[in-house]
This record gives sequence, structure tokens and C-alpha cells, in this order.
Amino acid sequence: MNPERRTLKFYQADVFTDVPFGGNPVAVVPDAVELSDLELQQIAREMNLSETVFILPPMDPAAAVKVRIFTPTQEIPFAGHPVLGAFFVLGKLGRLTLIEPVTRVLHECNIGVFPVELHVRQGEIDRVVMSQPLPQFLGPVEPVEDLFEIAKALGLSKGLITGTKFPVEVVSTGLPVMIVPVRTLTAVRSIVPDVTAIKNLCERYGVNGIMVFTTVTVEEFSTVHTRMFAPAVGVVEDPATGSASGALGAYLVQNGVVEVGPTTEIVAEQGYELDRPSRILIQVESDDDAIQAVKVGGQVVMMMEGALTF
Repeated sequence: MNPERRTLKFYQADVFTDVPFGGNPVAVVPDAVELSDLELQQIAREMNLSETVFILPPMDPAAAVKVRIFTPTQEIPFAGHPVLGAFFVLGKLGRLTLIEPVTRVLHECNIGVFPVELHVRQGEIDRVVMSQPLPQFLGPVEPVEDLFEIAKALGLSKGLITGTKFPVEVVSTGLPVMIVPVRTLTAVRSIVPDVTAIKNLCERYGVNGIMVFTTVTVEEFSTVHTRMFAPAVGVVEDPATGSASGALGAYLVQNGVVEVGPTTEIVAEQGYELDRPSRILIQVESDDDAIQAVKVGGQVVMMMEGALTF
């Protein structure tokens, strides 16, 4: 006899966009307390989005909630757009007390407790901003043969990377990512990733993915155009990546790619090649040539709500 079936509410939001069908979709399950680890993974696989986020009671009393984040293939300890989407949904559901102009709360994830800000105007959430861990610069990729291999995995010539005069570097603001500069927008948009080669590179360097950027952009007011490939965690290409964008912002400041001030504001455009244009706002705060804080934020659109029955 089959056990009694359960019904569980979920919501889906598009993150890093102000219009439907843009940005990066995330599924949010606000009442996940009774789900097993197996069920969490099964639900994420069923949703088949780059990430699904589950809301649980926090272990740390200072935090409003705990989040657990799953790709279709595995749990990851930290991410950007799932946190922004989760807090937008919680705010829309009335599970947070919204205070204008900024509501500040803490969230707990598998690597610690971090602040989230909800910017509120006339009772509506205008954007959500998360603080990320301080950057770790884990070393440049220097062997010529590895640069050839990275270029080949992206379908590019090595000169399109080395001609930027900026390093290929591994940086983490919660999750390690390989940052790869490319000279032209045409080259970035032409990339056809070799999924197996990228997986092998990610395993070798201990990174979750490869983020490619160029300072030539589609939109006039963008700073960089980016693409993110993360097949090692089940995402061939991500439409908008908050965690990697934080690492990218730190890289851009550290390497002098952008004009640096006490607060450096960067706009990253991503997802254009997937027909999901995304606008990611990055803030890097510096003092005495040292990065003191990295924040990533953007707008969010509620897209759907439904029920899982299983």
C-alpha cells in the first residue's frame, strides 16, 4: 500500500531582472523542515533549474532562516541568486517584517551567517542585496599549457585571453571560481563550451566553474559582459551567477580592471546568450588597498507558485 502522499508549496522567481522571463530562475520551498536530504535532492532534480533553495529554521538564533541550496545533481554550500530569490519570496509572503527604506536580516547557510538587505519602497521590495565572504585570491593560472587548455575548452585562441594583459585567476567569495578575461565581446558571445574539458579543469583547480568576462558590453551602462560555465555542479551555463559575480568584482578591483574608489560599483550583464538578460549589481568596498566588503544584489520578479505532490 502506498504511503500517504504529501503536498508542499513552492514558488519560482526570476532573479537579477525587473521583467518576467529574464534573469536566473530559482525555485523556493519555504517550508522544508520535514524533508529528508534525499527528498531535497529529488525535488531539486525535478525542478531542473540551476538551483532550488529550501528554507529551514536556523541553528544560529541571530539568523532569520537557514537556507540549503541544491543544483539538480548536488548540494552546494553557498550561492547568490538563490539567497536573493529566497528573501524576496519570504518578503512577498509576509514572513519578514518589511521596514523602509532598508530591511536588514541575517541568513544562515552551510558556510556561516551573512547579512541580507531588502530595499523597500512604498511597501514593495525594490531589490535584494547580499553580503559575501571576504575574497580569497587563490592564485593565478600560469602554466602556458593550462592556458592553452582553458582556451581550447572555451573554443577560443589563447591570444584572446593573454592579450587582455590580465591574469586567469582563481578567486572565492564563498565558492571558488576561475576568472578568465577575454579581449572582445564577439569572442565571448561565440564561446561553445567543451563540457568535459571544463569539468576536468574545474576538478584540477578545485573550482565550481569558469566565469569569462570582457569589458566590452552589450548595454551602455554595463561594466562587464560575463558568461558562467559550471557543468561540474550540473549547470552547463548559468544565466546569472551571484556568487561568481562577487568573486569577479573582487578580481576587477584587485587587478585594476576598473577604476577603484572607497566603494566601487560594477554592473555585470550576463545571460544574453541564453535569452535571459540579467543585470547584476556588485559593490566592492576598499580601504588602504585592501577589500573590506563585497556585496551582490539585483531586482527580482515573482513568476509562479504551485504545489508539489509526492
